Amino acid sequence: MKIAGCFSSSRLALGIGALLFGISAAQAHHPIQAKFDPAKKQTLTGIVTEVDWRNPHAHVFMNVTNGSTTLNWAVELESPVILKNSGWSGTTLQPGDTIQVSGITARDGSRQIWGENVVSSANNRQVYNVTNAAPTHPLAPRPTPRWPDGHVALGTTTGGTDGFWAFPSAKVLQEDGANLKFDSDAKLLNINDANKVAPMQPWALALYKHRQERNLQDDPMYLNCKPPGGPRQYQSDLGLQLLEDRENGRIFVLMGSGNRNYRIIYLDGRTTTGLVSGDDDNPLYYGRALGRWEGDTLVVTTSGFNEDFWFSNGGLPHTDLLTMEERFTRPDADTLQYKVTINDPGAYTKPWSASWTMQWVGGEDLPPYFCQSNRQ
Repeated sequence: MKIAGCFSSSRLALGIGALLFGISAAQAHHPIQAKFDPAKKQTLTGIVTEVDWRNPHAHVFMNVTNGSTTLNWAVELESPVILKNSGWSGTTLQPGDTIQVSGITARDGSRQIWGENVVSSANNRQVYNVTNAAPTHPLAPRPTPRWPDGHVALGTTTGGTDGFWAFPSAKVLQEDGANLKFDSDAKLLNINDANKVAPMQPWALALYKHRQERNLQDDPMYLNCKPPGGPRQYQSDLGLQLLEDRENGRIFVLMGSGNRNYRIIYLDGRTTTGLVSGDDDNPLYYGRALGRWEGDTLVVTTSGFNEDFWFSNGGLPHTDLLTMEERFTRPDADTLQYKVTINDPGAYTKPWSASWTMQWVGGEDLPPYFCQSNRQ
């Protein structure tokens, strides 16, 4: 098979292997408030005993002495992928270093703290702070890349520079025009605005409010590494690639957000019925996606979802009646416009739409990121 796109065939094989062995994806963004209480702020000073530089979150362990008692605390930080992009490494701090940590502590009373501010006492320098800024757009838009036949390319063309799509302009799913305020965990700042997020049926609204009021701690992606199906995969901190296999009439959506997982958009005219040799008619985390081109816009209709995942960072409900129409447009080399129309008569009173953009990160490959269960 000839593959034209951002991934080498060996990378694609790794992704396919992960899927075949049933490994689920999760994205980097998960609700910090599910584990840590914003009302329980604390500042600790201690000596580093270990640095655990692994996904999904890096940890620094430190001994904190209070009088004659010394206790070991775990300082949880952002993903190593994001920290590395901000200029840090697993050797930034070493065992024996003295640090001061300010942050919020665990809801369950265990000795864990989310490191909002970490300062090395040796030079009074803040370390492990995040400066994961989006690429700067060129002064003049670069033209949309195209294949030799003139068709727009959603990823990298043959001979082009590798890259991926990231830095979504919105990380919370809400109906276009709602413009509600959320925190970084996708929690509503005013729970009374819940009915304005989307046209939910009463039961769905009640469930959404329940999930929000529980600080999103029931998120199956966070607890059990369930995949980010639906629009959620396009609001990840770690991005995605669109790899066009034009010879075989399909597009691979490769996700940087967990376990080298992917979904396939078919453009070969097949129906949404599953294959007896594969998924048959079972509902799936990513559904079955059929695409077609309308000019320079890829239009994708997806159905056949299961109900075992959250399809938004904020916990909006869905049912197995969910159908999505997605529209992908690349107006210039550095911008991907994404619009999704949600049609789920089991959870919503009418179809509704949401839209945002993503930015091209050129010259880089998707970062490796693997999920870890957060059940205690």
